[in-house]
Amino acid sequence: MTTTKILVFQTAFLGDVILTLPLVQILHRKFPEAEIDFVTTPRAAEILRGHRDIHSVIVYDKRKTQRGIRGMIAMSRLLKKTGYDLAIVPHRSLRSAVVVYWSKIPERIAFSTNAGKWLFTKKVKYKKELHEVERNLEFLSALSIQYAEKELPSLYPSNEDVAAVDRYFFEEKIIRRKAVIGIAPGSVWNTKRWLPERFSQCCRMFSGDGIEIVLIGGKEDRELCAEIKDAAGTGCVHSAAGKFSILQSAELLRRCDLLISNDSAPLHLAVAMRTPVVAIFGATSPSFGFAPYGKRDVVVERNDLDCRPCTIHGGNKCPIGTFDCMVGISAKRVYEKAVEIAGKN
Repeated sequence: MTTTKILVFQTAFLGDVILTLPLVQILHRKFPEAEIDFVTTPRAAEILRGHRDIHSVIVYDKRKTQRGIRGMIAMSRLLKKTGYDLAIVPHRSLRSAVVVYWSKIPERIAFSTNAGKWLFTKKVKYKKELHEVERNLEFLSALSIQYAEKELPSLYPSNEDVAAVDRYFFEEKIIRRKAVIGIAPGSVWNTKRWLPERFSQCCRMFSGDGIEIVLIGGKEDRELCAEIKDAAGTGCVHSAAGKFSILQSAELLRRCDLLISNDSAPLHLAVAMRTPVVAIFGATSPSFGFAPYGKRDVVVERNDLDCRPCTIHGGNKCPIGTFDCMVGISAKRVYEKAVEIAGKN
């Protein structure tokens, strides 16, 4: 197949975009002369900056400046002008299907569960039992492409990103006595959040081992991280919440020996930077395909509850009012799992 211009269209959450990168990376190896462009949201566009396998990142601000039918028409016209040979659409929304269809791209591939599946020239079966990375790699079968080894996503912080983290470590006087552990306590969904006091308890345990802890998150996580830091009551805890861009946060994670995270985007950032992860799952389940994907990564969860998983994305409150899925996970259990994984590095 002669392919010179390939479009990948993924405008879902940040983690979804990261988990699409193994597909892009293999496509670039198979079609080294082709230009691979990526349509995504403004926030996700930042993490794709400088990616070695992506020619151009096209920002689709579907919630604000390019919302509605007018935005769809404008985006489809932009894509049509480029003249793509092939479009791959992991995102399953009708909007994504219509935009790509209007773009007049001759070959269009989507999952069989896409809301506008009749608008595509090929459909790939959506296999619920697979990890999201592996589901996305199923698109390769529609192109008769074989791959043999496990493919992890990769991200590429710039020299400026590295320098920003260097300054932070210097200013915070973070000295690697034994190790540096990252903790990402936030999530958009409350039922995905482990208890703040449990994170604080873990911080005290790690501090007793001579380990530095860096709390990681966006501006929206500043208050939560400040609460955890204050409750920990140790100078070994540092909050980086809201201080870094996403790629700078990825560079920070690269410096960590381990990340402890809820089921949220930071765990996928850590995987992309080859930092082992201890992921805490509550309302959601790894069986949905969004567990950390690295070789040394582990999940801490409760498997003795009939009520979970209660939702695929998480919610604002526990449907039955107990929050047993998170309350029943002790700080000691997470700490011991982290020590076990760190000891294997």
